[in-house]
Amino acid sequence: MRALLCTLATLFALGSWAATTEITDALGRKVVVRTPVQRVVINFNYEEFTAVAGKDAWAKVVGISRAPWEGWRPAIFKRYSAVIPNLQAMPDVGHSEDGTFSAEKVIALKPDVVFMAEWTYKSLQTAREQIEAVGIPIVVIDYNAQLLERHLSSTRALGKVMGTEARAEELAQLYEREYKNVLARVAKAGGPRKKVYVELGQAGSETVGNSYSGTMWGKIVTTLGAENLADGKLPGPWGPLNAEGVLAANPDLIFMAGSSWVNKPKAVRMGYDATPEATRKSLEPYVQRPGWANLRALKTGELHAIEHGLCRTLFDFVAMQYIAKRLYPDAFRDVDPEASLRSYHEKYLPVAYGGVWMLPLKP
Repeated sequence: MRALLCTLATLFALGSWAATTEITDALGRKVVVRTPVQRVVINFNYEEFTAVAGKDAWAKVVGISRAPWEGWRPAIFKRYSAVIPNLQAMPDVGHSEDGTFSAEKVIALKPDVVFMAEWTYKSLQTAREQIEAVGIPIVVIDYNAQLLERHLSSTRALGKVMGTEARAEELAQLYEREYKNVLARVAKAGGPRKKVYVELGQAGSETVGNSYSGTMWGKIVTTLGAENLADGKLPGPWGPLNAEGVLAANPDLIFMAGSSWVNKPKAVRMGYDATPEATRKSLEPYVQRPGWANLRALKTGELHAIEHGLCRTLFDFVAMQYIAKRLYPDAFRDVDPEASLRSYHEKYLPVAYGGVWMLPLKP
């Protein structure tokens, strides 16, 4: 009898473990995942995963693509490593853009699920087919498309896989509410359509950095009803604009996208470790560019620094709030983008808010 009970208990446990859940991912794919998951691989959207699943969910993560986080944003990776015990020694499965992504490494980790960014999923057909061929499901996540429905479906998919559906739904509703609130205010604001120039402030004022059309900052600018100087002037979604063309267009607002990049001493300094003084000092050389002192944006105090990582994420509504407030100050008088970002950190992220994420050159 005792042996029979043990056998039944074992079968019950296996049956519970063998439960399956159907997930609808960012691409609308129906993916079956065995839940609750115990082993997870993530190749991008680490901060979104943390917000939705919680810090403790990292105990289930067995592999990541390190380059897009530790390599691209080391200051942020370092902060998360300080509060997530297994992050620093996390196995690396490689990265799609540098050709190091390895299906073999993913398979060897025996994950119950792989969270994969849309752009990785589309660019690595052979690798994803190898992973799926051995029965490992791939759930596609996409915040890069900057589409409301994909932000929401990605957030809900993360929550459903990780067993944090209530938290995911709270975040999805927060994002949808704030996103729609911004657009509603813009629709009521009216007024002349303003010209906006956005540039990646990575290599210093003597180098013209990328601008964006139809994606990233360009997508945000047009969504907010402003005229994006880069539209119709780039051969692709991003690239540098002609300096004389910017002067001739005479933008109403200029946003320099900065970050905490390493080995970029002339970059506009932004992020957790930046101070207003350091950020403004790194922004000042742009005023000295030929002709810039006469631009409308400079004369009216509308030269700004903004953290580059804010343009495509679960909290990118904060960037929308900041830019919209500069475009339509009366309509957004009661909106505090910095308070929004601080609140998001306090409620959903394990790292403390601090540093500089958006500010004008002149206080």
